[in-house]
Amino acid sequence: MPEKNQVCTAEITGLTSEGSGVCRVDGMAVFVPGTAVGDVAEIKIVKVLKSYAFGIAQRILTPSPDRITDSCPVYNKCGGCLLRHITYEAECRTKEGIVRDAFERIGGLTPEYDAFMGAESTERYRNKAQYPLAVQNGKAVCGFYAPRSHRVIPVADCALQPGIFSDIISSILEYINDKKLTVYDETSNTGIIRHIYLRRGAHSGEIMVCLVVRKDISRQLSALCRSLTEKYTDIKSIVMNINPSKTNVILGDNCVTLWGSDTISDTMCGNTVEISPLSFYQVNTVQAERLYAKALEYAAPKGSETIADLYCGAGTIGLSMAARAAKIVGVEVIPQAVENAKENALRNGITNAEFHCGDAGEVFGRLRRQGCKPDIIVIDPPRKGCSQETVEVIADAAPEKIVMISCNPSTAARDAKLLSERGYSVDKVCGVDLFPRTGHVECVVLMTKKE
Repeated sequence: MPEKNQVCTAEITGLTSEGSGVCRVDGMAVFVPGTAVGDVAEIKIVKVLKSYAFGIAQRILTPSPDRITDSCPVYNKCGGCLLRHITYEAECRTKEGIVRDAFERIGGLTPEYDAFMGAESTERYRNKAQYPLAVQNGKAVCGFYAPRSHRVIPVADCALQPGIFSDIISSILEYINDKKLTVYDETSNTGIIRHIYLRRGAHSGEIMVCLVVRKDISRQLSALCRSLTEKYTDIKSIVMNINPSKTNVILGDNCVTLWGSDTISDTMCGNTVEISPLSFYQVNTVQAERLYAKALEYAAPKGSETIADLYCGAGTIGLSMAARAAKIVGVEVIPQAVENAKENALRNGITNAEFHCGDAGEVFGRLRRQGCKPDIIVIDPPRKGCSQETVEVIADAAPEKIVMISCNPSTAARDAKLLSERGYSVDKVCGVDLFPRTGHVECVVLMTKKE
């Protein structure tokens, strides 16, 4: 076994979903952040556990052909991006391998793999950003958390966000500091302003500014609203979200519109959608449209089917399939998202869609008892995957096809395995990169009912 503080030379042979290189020292796997497959590095062991260890690369002796130099000034400090030190081609290979490994190792499955869908653009693709605030050198700053911490790294301009976000952030910080508005301290649960939260319609260009605060300070923000809307004409909504709880959860339940509309509009798969602060909406619109197109290809409705859309958010997936289905039945736990989904259907003249609020397994179970019998079920669960109840209710419904969209290949493989044990074959998997330069990867899975 390697020992703590031991220095050794090793070649990196793999990358984890957390962006760390993997090598072997004395037969043990060692995880080394900031390295690339093919790097030969001088590695210092910093922590040894029972079956693996962690190291840091003190020197790159022979750089990998995949290694590149990145221009981001805070890449090694910020916890957002993990893969800016390798080419995008290498990143896509890595993510494709992560998806395959999850289904074969965790799921014990052997599906057909469609070609990995890399992104058309690796920069400025995000339509949403949430910036925590802190006080540094007596001034309010905002940025992103350092890895595995709540220490804010100030970021002047993030290459993943629209450039106008940086300008708006600068104006808001200037106002906060000028008016001496207090910044939230999570340790003492004091101070007022917790996060600055921005959303932008990728196709419409409409921008929402949301200030997350500990208590109502609408009077102190009226001058900020005037200033921002005079300077940035794309701003269509300014909202104050009140979160008084001592929690790591960013948003509270109470939203107060300070200026403009309660929502902003955008277009997703040809449908106009309204987005509120609490709505789930994929952060990479262009790539999400490709993801949903793949889900529609897998579902392949012919016009007569009932499609159940579980974890439906603002209804974007189900509504993208509505023209090719007899009926869409959506279920979502967030009330405001359900209202958005209903409004989105109405706005687009979609009359064959209905949406229900509540836990996916519980509500869909009730709908099943009331006679709902879907031909196709589409699921887009959170990172933790489906609950056991949801898996059982889906299997009991016995649809001809199940299409799963997942932001976590590991839980997707687990849930696909559970459904394969309940009468479904896992036919196809397609990896999709919605979050270039980060460690995240999505996948779409097609399951069909066994004869």
